[in-house]
Amino acid sequence: MAGFLDRAKEQAQRSMAQGKEKLEEVQAQRAGGDLLKKLGAAYYAERRGAGTPESTHQALSALEAHIAVHGDSFLRGA
Repeated sequence: MAGFLDRAKEQAQRSMAQGKEKLEEVQAQRAGGDLLKKLGAAYYAERRGAGTPESTHQALSALEAHIAVHGDSFLRGA
């Protein structure tokens, strides 16, 4: 019986770890999408005369930093 409980506990821990990884992946994808939207908004504002090149550059830098850490997989869904 103890062996069964140990295996069940191990399986539960693996499932929890997989769930946490998936959650982190989804959160990173969502954050990347948000940064991409901010870049688009900054670029649009700049082109319309309401924004500055600096704000566009800052948005681009933030997006590039996110991609360096999390990858660019969120771009495939855009």
